Amino acid sequence: MSTHRHASAAESTAFAHRLLLALGVPTADAATVARCLVLADLRGVDTHGLMRMPGYLERLRRGLITAKPTLAIDRRTPIAGALDGQHGFGFVTATFAMADAIAVARTYGIGIVTVRRSTHFGMAAAYVLQAIEAGMMSMVFTNASRAMPPWGGREAFLGTSPFAAGAPGGKLPPFVLDMAPSVAARGKIRKAERRGEQIPLGYALDKDGRPTTDPTAALAGVVLPMAGHKGSGLAIMMDIFAGVFSGSDFGGDVSNQYETFDRPQDVGHFFLAMKPDLFVAEADYKARMDTLFARIRNVPKAAGFDEILLPGEPEAREMARREQTGIPYVAAEVAALDAEAAKAGVAPLVTS
Repeated sequence: MSTHRHASAAESTAFAHRLLLALGVPTADAATVARCLVLADLRGVDTHGLMRMPGYLERLRRGLITAKPTLAIDRRTPIAGALDGQHGFGFVTATFAMADAIAVARTYGIGIVTVRRSTHFGMAAAYVLQAIEAGMMSMVFTNASRAMPPWGGREAFLGTSPFAAGAPGGKLPPFVLDMAPSVAARGKIRKAERRGEQIPLGYALDKDGRPTTDPTAALAGVVLPMAGHKGSGLAIMMDIFAGVFSGSDFGGDVSNQYETFDRPQDVGHFFLAMKPDLFVAEADYKARMDTLFARIRNVPKAAGFDEILLPGEPEAREMARREQTGIPYVAAEVAALDAEAAKAGVAPLVTS
């Protein structure tokens, strides 16, 4: 028997929307937040889906997330703009910023927008997909609160900031890369804690620097960079492009959304959109992408593998499946969401 309860994407979206409206978030912004959260759930990125709502709503109630920011791009050059997120929802500031980068890229071939004074923006792939839907290549960076030591260190200093990039395909699916520079994102560890599960050895160290399979001990300690110095280097790069460059907090100063309640996060983001036909004709670009992907798929398979998947394909397949079966939530997750609904005075999440 399944231990999960399922909700349709439409119901999950409507539920998130009515919760946000009840707390004073404008309709359009509430729709953006709800769409991004449910998109993460649909793609199997449950760590960045609807279960994040209680944390966001608590910060909203405390005034640490601005319900109604007034967003405007400060044009620095014809292709580059800066956005003051005014501590609004990261989903809203990121969507706004990427939309501007796309619009500029349509005219000039490339568009760049940095964001300061933002908050956690959820699944980075949401903004890569936004660009792909507009026919654009993209890169998306953000910084984050302390979670991981730099290579050679033992205390949390770097964020597990995702590195995301995308490119439209031709006849084959697009390239969608969204990865944390850690062995595992902290969201996966929080998910394990919430569900009463263990984590694999190698994900994290406890507060005494010992490897642990206990997610609670891991959250009190540090997660580990993937591939040692390489993951550390990627995390530093995210802090430079999204933090130093944008004017937001950086170098360990971004506040933890789950632990710091005396000041906003001041997260920084970086968005780049680019036309794929800048250097070759559009038809040539698409043909070349198809050739690349076909060659990758045709590489002889290693033992235990039936096929070679491209970045983004597992998530796209999971999305197709969940659109039919619904999004799975465990009972504890549904209870937490229902508690938020009761606080806000709105109808609970309908599951089956």
